[in-house]
Amino acid sequence: MICVVDYGVGNLRSITRGLEKAGATVKLTTRIEDVRSAEAVVLPGVGAFKDAMEKMQPLKEALLQEVKNGKLMLGICLGLQVLFEESAEGGNYEGLALIKGHVARLPSHVKVPHIGWNTIKIRRENPLLEGINNGAYMYFVHSYYAIPTNEEVIVATTNYGVEFPSVICNGNIFATQFHPEKSGEAGLKVLRNFVAIVKEAV
Repeated sequence: MICVVDYGVGNLRSITRGLEKAGATVKLTTRIEDVRSAEAVVLPGVGAFKDAMEKMQPLKEALLQEVKNGKLMLGICLGLQVLFEESAEGGNYEGLALIKGHVARLPSHVKVPHIGWNTIKIRRENPLLEGINNGAYMYFVHSYYAIPTNEEVIVATTNYGVEFPSVICNGNIFATQFHPEKSGEAGLKVLRNFVAIVKEAV
């Protein structure tokens, strides 16, 4: 079972449906018990960093402990950004600090938010991108981007005024800045790959 954490952000129904279509049993939850019993955790995200972190507070320690113990996690869009130490969105706010680095606003010389289809440039092989072509189009909606301290966590990048990480992997943590559930067949393949990674780990 994969639990999708409901921390008050948008797009929960579409990511739940996407994971189910990819072959997973999914539970949308706000309960610590579900986070602990799930085989993997998904942090979805359309919303503001500060609000997301405030609403996630009751689950924060359980999430950190489970990931530390090796549980697989997938962060999507805002769910990628909250994995970092801090974000400049609306001020300066602390994230989960599961990955070292910070989150900054996209440059002012491009239209913000970045909305629509863009390509990913694959830097290194990763099971999350198994069967995905270099240059595949994915769907983005964001105004901020992550800047990891260690570039080795970057699996793929995308260019929009600046080259930013669009796929990240750090051990048992996977994350995409794009929305796989809105990215057509290529996005569904990413979700299928994550489900396969989870099944293999059980």
